[in-house]
Amino acid sequence: MEIEDVRKGTKFLINAIPYRVEDAEFVKPGKGQALYKLKLRNLFDSSVVNKTYRSGDKVEDVRTETYKGQFLYKEGNHYVIMDSATFEQHYIDEEAMGDKRHFLKEGDEVTVTMFGERPLEIEIPTFVELKVVSSAATLKAATVTAQYKPAQLETGATIDVPPFIQEGDMIKVDTRTGTYVERVTGKK
Repeated sequence: MEIEDVRKGTKFLINAIPYRVEDAEFVKPGKGQALYKLKLRNLFDSSVVNKTYRSGDKVEDVRTETYKGQFLYKEGNHYVIMDSATFEQHYIDEEAMGDKRHFLKEGDEVTVTMFGERPLEIEIPTFVELKVVSSAATLKAATVTAQYKPAQLETGATIDVPPFIQEGDMIKVDTRTGTYVERVTGKK
């Protein structure tokens, strides 16, 4: 693949390791070749590197496969995901799930991108509805700033919620940031 075809989100290999372009900047100096300054994320360990390429350079394509699946259950340190098309079960290491595992409950739909036999990316819904299983007591104090209190969700995650959220409430959570969005319903 030509470096000119690389955009934000493009994946390619460097020394047999897949990287995703996080940011791309095109620089045309007064003299000489155009430069492509890329911020790249290693898809195996999530480290970030900056690389500069010259116009005309080539990079190696990443061959990946993506499938839609359903999270079935957790077994030890692995999450069992069933491929929705083939019904094949895949065991994905807890580390590969990253922070997303804190917002995943049985039956949730996921999209998995594989590099050979290794999962590269696991996408979960942007917003999920989770039940509050416990929350701290609210302090009655007159303040100008919004007060938040910690609440534990049914998946085991702990996030900050407004003081009116109580145990048993269903709330919407943004999985990208791990933050409270809104109360969906009162106690169930």
